[in-house]
Amino acid sequence: MSSTTDHEVTYDITLRDGSIEQVVGADAYQPENSMTTFFRTGGRHTVDCWSVRMASFRTDQILAIRRLEQHGAMGELAELRAV
Repeated sequence: MSSTTDHEVTYDITLRDGSIEQVVGADAYQPENSMTTFFRTGGRHTVDCWSVRMASFRTDQILAIRRLEQHGAMGELAELRAV
């Protein structure tokens, strides 16, 4: 995980009902029991007690999570895909 000072991360979460929720400014997520929670970590490489919870969704309702990063002064969004 890199520092968010040079870019901003956005997550698009596709839910079972077909809706898409967007979480702006989170740079990590992890499952917490029946929920998946998105965090702002302040550039640290791990979710810890200083991380800020930004949003939570029921894990069984999530179909896809897509991470987008906005780079540079022009604010271009780049989609990151898992390989």
